[in-house]
Amino acid sequence: MKLEKILDKLGSLEKNSFIKIIDNIISKKPSTIKEIEKILTSTDKGLKSVDNQNVSNIFALTSDEFLNQIRCEFQEVTSQLDILIDIIIRDGNCIMKQDWFSRLYETELKDLKIRIKELNTELENEKSELGEERKRDYRIYKSCLSTAYNNDTANNREARITSDELSIILTLADVLQLSQEEVKLINYSILPIKKVDIHDVINSLKNIGVIFYSKKDNTIYVADEMVRILRKLRQKDVADKFYRRTLKSLKEPILNQIAKKHNIDRKLDYSIKIEEIINSGISFKSLLTTDIYKEGSTLTDKKKYLNDLCESSLNITNLKGSTLEEKINSLVEYFENVEKDEKVGISIDGFDKMLAELNNSLPTFNKLLKNQFELQDEFVMKADFLLDYNIKPRDILDLIVKSDLSNFIKDNGIKQRGDDITNIMEHYKDADNLYLENYSNVAYRDFNLLKENGIAIKESELGLKFEELTKVIFSNLGFNVDDKSKQKLNTSKDMIDILLNLGNNEVIIVECKTSKEQGYNKFSTVSRQLKSYQKLALHNDLRIVKILLIAPEFSDDFVTDCEMDTEMNLSLITASTLLKIAEVFKTSKYPVFPYVLFRDIIINEERILKALSK
Repeated sequence: MKLEKILDKLGSLEKNSFIKIIDNIISKKPSTIKEIEKILTSTDKGLKSVDNQNVSNIFALTSDEFLNQIRCEFQEVTSQLDILIDIIIRDGNCIMKQDWFSRLYETELKDLKIRIKELNTELENEKSELGEERKRDYRIYKSCLSTAYNNDTANNREARITSDELSIILTLADVLQLSQEEVKLINYSILPIKKVDIHDVINSLKNIGVIFYSKKDNTIYVADEMVRILRKLRQKDVADKFYRRTLKSLKEPILNQIAKKHNIDRKLDYSIKIEEIINSGISFKSLLTTDIYKEGSTLTDKKKYLNDLCESSLNITNLKGSTLEEKINSLVEYFENVEKDEKVGISIDGFDKMLAELNNSLPTFNKLLKNQFELQDEFVMKADFLLDYNIKPRDILDLIVKSDLSNFIKDNGIKQRGDDITNIMEHYKDADNLYLENYSNVAYRDFNLLKENGIAIKESELGLKFEELTKVIFSNLGFNVDDKSKQKLNTSKDMIDILLNLGNNEVIIVECKTSKEQGYNKFSTVSRQLKSYQKLALHNDLRIVKILLIAPEFSDDFVTDCEMDTEMNLSLITASTLLKIAEVFKTSKYPVFPYVLFRDIIINEERILKALSK
């Protein structure tokens, strides 16, 4: 869930710790201070008075400083911060009830103790599959950590690791190419593992700003933006779902090669082996730099293999860079952009339909999905629910084994030639709803963004498409979109876009305007048009209840001119506002939208949404 959406859900007290931390960063004049001050000039009461969208923008501008601040918290090595952050950055753990988080924390500690025991056994067993060189690396790191932690005891001081000792230990781990998981296992074979009260855990995380906690509903929220920052801290280059997608594109001998190097059982089932590699904490960049290539591969061989992997298996054709490092960074950047992107790839209705048909074809898939993403709810196959957790259709399809995917395709009449996942996504695209979800982009005539979102349309057709979509929205609001009466009224000179028939000779006239420019500002032109439509309707004995003008946005001058007009009962609605009204209306008690709410000059979105939610 995006930071702005979380902030919208919370009260001022629940945001307080986070706001204080950002305020403190701002007071130290970060490198982006000029951009921050531009946002803050809208209010003289500081960050607390800034709207949630701008708080989110300011957080983005202070993310580097925030990361450094959290990094300092890691100097307290007994804080268990590494354990806790590894829980909250896992896919599916961005929204958790307190009791669920407590259960995950307990499970994590139990699993950690089991894995430490297994590691110690491997180190002591001469016949273990762990290579002698890797054993040596583990022992060197463990001995150094033990000395750093216990040397204070010899001097009659409390056992601890100083910041200087920690920087040396971290450098050693890096040189020995130990994964974050390997480091964690060795660390806690020396450091004590004590279960901390869950309330203290939540408070400690809240006080450093990495989570929000709603006492009202006992829910923990971790913003998508925060998860990305914390991943950097834990040296996780990509989300687990993208790591999984990449590993699934590798052949099993390569997976076995990776498993052998990192002390993972090669005899495990293919899917379980992939999950073990992900959970082992191996750096994604390190994996692509050294681990996936055959022994003796040249640099040219590696670049060719990576290019083929991206193009043939991951369907990524625009990998940038000439060096191997640049290509790997380009792939990481690609996955980061996919994660940040709010596009789902198919319509929400299409996503719901896909989930329903998956549930019919694969009855155990709900349980698999729930377990994979550690979700608390019993039934999780709901589009809106999954999107709150930033789980998209492609992420779900990546979990399905090849044989089940083939059966699902056959069961639902999906095209079988070509790439299975591409065919499934295309099958559920649902063009009508995809257009509605891109209603604002059509209003702005953003041809390139529409193309990126999977919509094929000529630029010359965007005006007509905007009108068609606006008709659909007003129909969904319960209005009678009366094309027959409109055709009777229209002349070769005066062409009303949309006529809403309220009965009893009462109508609402709707005019639709698309514009690439920021702020629609052609009042004199549009007012002449609307006045001629008004005259036309009055001449036909119709009472005009309201005239509505729909556009992507309106300039301040346009709004002022509208306020000064005394001849028309005109209201202005932005495309994004109309779409939000339609979304909230779906769950309201009203069979038809109460048009009396269209009473402002520039329609107040917040007021209408509040009225519909009552």
